[in-house]
Amino acid sequence: MVALFPLKSVIIIIIIIMATVEDVLESVTQSQASKYKTIEVQKDIEPQLDLGNLLTVDQNPLDLKKLRGDKEAYLKSQARDNTQLLFNAIWKLPTERVEEAICVKLPETTTVLPREKPIPKAKLQTKWEQYALLKGIQKRKKGRMVWDEEAKDWRPRWGYKRANDETKDWVIEVPGNADPNEDQFEKRMKAKKERVAKNELQRLRNIARGTKSKVPGVGLTPTEKPSKEEVGLALHLAKKSTASLGKFTEKLPKEKEAKHVGKKRKFEPAIGDFKKEKEQQLNIINVMENKKPKMDITKAVNRVMTEVDQEASSDDRRKRAGKVKNRRGPPRKKGSGGFGKKGKAGKGKGAKGMGGKGKGMGGKGKGKGKGR
Repeated sequence: MVALFPLKSVIIIIIIIMATVEDVLESVTQSQASKYKTIEVQKDIEPQLDLGNLLTVDQNPLDLKKLRGDKEAYLKSQARDNTQLLFNAIWKLPTERVEEAICVKLPETTTVLPREKPIPKAKLQTKWEQYALLKGIQKRKKGRMVWDEEAKDWRPRWGYKRANDETKDWVIEVPGNADPNEDQFEKRMKAKKERVAKNELQRLRNIARGTKSKVPGVGLTPTEKPSKEEVGLALHLAKKSTASLGKFTEKLPKEKEAKHVGKKRKFEPAIGDFKKEKEQQLNIINVMENKKPKMDITKAVNRVMTEVDQEASSDDRRKRAGKVKNRRGPPRKKGSGGFGKKGKAGKGKGAKGMGGKGKGMGGKGKGKGKGR
């Protein structure tokens, strides 16, 4: 059995429910409004926005009453309002979605900010860069992989398993104008070493030119006016560059040995003169013994005698000091001599002394005293 409600009562129930829902939503919005502030911010003076630097410049005067009341809360509210204005301006810019993220392209900056560090100096050009700029040579980037005709495959231009590797050739054709007895493999290796050395020297020269320091090199570097020492060192290196290390190189008349050149060390044979070997071992033992401190008997005796003399002199000084203290003897009675208090010195026989005529050391007062 189903109970049927009249249509009028159903409409009344729906209206009551809708009114209840509106009240709930209104209360929720009021609670959220009290918790979160609105995005609309009103300012007397419109702040200056620099979206390129994400900068907001607020020129409105501060409310001193609120600032003195709660300084931290007031400053936080001002910072929040200015940040809200900045985000409102950012959301007005055209946006795009990149991998589920909304992005915006910032405009050019309008505020010139100071640099933290000085502007870097322009890098000095190398000789090749200057030549290329003068001739208009454009640098073209070469591909990493190159076709190898022998292997019929793409291989790296340089490095391991590079294409057209000449070092893998087991036979080399001798040119028509070359010496048939010349080793072409050695010639190729020598040419490669020279290229590597030249490139390294050019690199070091570029670094030295950029840092304004001395150009490094071995031997005589190509300078305008080489010094005498540089010429001598270059001559010495040229003579030592032979296969015999300069053993059979002829010397010039009145030629002097090069200075500051290392000498080759000479080693004694493992089995040789036993007498010389014995002397060397004894010399080593003597050097080890010399490291121990030696006793100088004369110096030690002189030091002991000096200490004894110092002790004797100190004892003599102590004895003399004791005799001086006991020289005066027992104390005298008042007024009986020249040492009495407030008494004149009495008459005494003999030469004028401490007890003779005249004022004594004590002062006024009568007293008899014996003179010395």
